[in-house]
Amino acid sequence: MSTIQNEYSRVDENGNFYVLDAGVERLIGSQPAMTVDAALAFYTKKYEDLEASVRLLEQRVKAKADVKSIQKSAQKLVGELESPAAIGNLQSLRDRVTAVSGSLTGLLEEAAAKQAVASAEALVAREAIVVAAEALAAKDPQKVNYKTGSAKMLELFTTWQTLQKSPAKVSKAKADELWQRFSKARNTFDSNKRQFFSAQDTLVKASKNAKSDLVAKAEALAETGAEATSAYKDLLAAWKALPKTKTKADDSLWAKFKAAGDAIYAAKSEKMAADDIAFKANLEVKMALLEEAEKIDPSKDLAAAKTAMQSIQSRWEKAGKVPRDSIKKIEDRLKAVESKIKSFEADLWRKSDPATVDRTNSVRTQLETSIAKLEADLEKAKSGGDAKKIADATDALETKKAWLAVVIANS
Repeated sequence: MSTIQNEYSRVDENGNFYVLDAGVERLIGSQPAMTVDAALAFYTKKYEDLEASVRLLEQRVKAKADVKSIQKSAQKLVGELESPAAIGNLQSLRDRVTAVSGSLTGLLEEAAAKQAVASAEALVAREAIVVAAEALAAKDPQKVNYKTGSAKMLELFTTWQTLQKSPAKVSKAKADELWQRFSKARNTFDSNKRQFFSAQDTLVKASKNAKSDLVAKAEALAETGAEATSAYKDLLAAWKALPKTKTKADDSLWAKFKAAGDAIYAAKSEKMAADDIAFKANLEVKMALLEEAEKIDPSKDLAAAKTAMQSIQSRWEKAGKVPRDSIKKIEDRLKAVESKIKSFEADLWRKSDPATVDRTNSVRTQLETSIAKLEADLEKAKSGGDAKKIADATDALETKKAWLAVVIANS
């Protein structure tokens, strides 16, 4: 076989292929099972594959792909282009890869700066999650809404996992420290939650037992009828004093308790209705007594009036109960008569009091003296014909006489 040669390769008479690489001929192999054209195409295809890899590397730089990934690919290509079994301008591929590697320095610095910012932001985000979790864990366990609290804690955990998967990394020491704080807060919250619901379960059971006991007592009272009203009110107060729980069992117990109360109040209503009918005759008796009482006139004979009132009061008590809607009306009328007698007696005593009599007599004497003087002044004014003096004396005289009348009326 004669030697075949082109710009970048040569094939000798033994079928060995050489590549002209950076001015130096290098044996790359032989393909005895192939024709020369097929073997040449094979090695050319190897070159084309390498060129395609370099071209892709350049495109990734233009597209601003991940710089570290580009750098890794460039380093791999440097190794592959060291002495490849390929035919083509291998040095141009090396130069292109070198150019790419050179351009990565600035990109790496830029990426490092962005990574630093992203890492700082990721650190702030994780710290915010930890602070929020610690705030939830620090709340009074008795005042926490565990439904919304649990949802919030789950949301914080999901966000934490998302941050862990992001390219922005946090130093391992800081990440571990924050994770330990976050885990501690979650564990505290979960512990508080378990203790709270455990206590609630205990409370619900105790409340259920107490309410079951109250239901049994109320149902027993319902058997006794209308007279159990007061005792049922005591049970109701005890029920209201128990902790409020919201369970189906609680609703069922309340329905039974209320039904017992309804039965008691219904029995009381029936009894009162029956009493009203039975007490109607008593009302007629008391109405007659009222008519008798309202005719009493203490001003005519106080002693007789008091005796008559005592008799009426005695008969009033013996007459018995009256319908509920009439109690206040007739009681008020009887009290009005009693007040009239007492008022008259008090007024009479006041008028008969020696000190009062002395004061009244003194004032009366003074007024009578003043009236006598004013009458003399009036006669004198009339004799003189002085109209003004007549008018003044007349007015003064009438005033004194009015005062005298008041004194006499109250003496």
